[in-house]
Amino acid sequence: MKSVQLIIYFILINTIMIAQTPSVTRISLDGKTTGSIQGKLEAGIKLSDLSWAWSSANACFPETQKQKFTGNHVLYEIELPSYSEMTVTVIPDDKNADFSIYAYQIGVTKNDIVPNLSTCVRCEADHKWDYKKRGQVQDHTRTVKDLVAIANPFKVIIGVVGSNGLSTGGYTLQVNMVTK
Repeated sequence: MKSVQLIIYFILINTIMIAQTPSVTRISLDGKTTGSIQGKLEAGIKLSDLSWAWSSANACFPETQKQKFTGNHVLYEIELPSYSEMTVTVIPDDKNADFSIYAYQIGVTKNDIVPNLSTCVRCEADHKWDYKKRGQVQDHTRTVKDLVAIANPFKVIIGVVGSNGLSTGGYTLQVNMVTK
């Protein structure tokens, strides 16, 4: 009887973990250096575990900023070719909407999707500032940069997120790539 209960327990845990993994939309620039895609937060899901982000193996954003990543996560995948640099910007349709963004690099053969991200090559994030920064102004857009590939290509996973539990709202995701 206990073995049956254990099997049911493991099936339930795996089902819950699978339900917690957002789907990923593949995007391609088709040889261009810039491109954009329209999206909606409604297409994503909320992640109950964000600890992957402040793990020292990922260092995406600190735990003190987790509230800015508590809304729906919509994920995109794009390849970063060798000798290239990528910048990604999310532009909310509503200028008053509070969005955040993150992007992480993994090997091209890897399929590590948050929240099951044990390690990545690089992770960058942007969110609404808690305070003003001298000489800088922040608007409603959020941008991640410094996504770089030297000799080897990488897979980049981009996460568009609603801040403070936001789960609705449209946006444009812009990708700019420079190949050297």
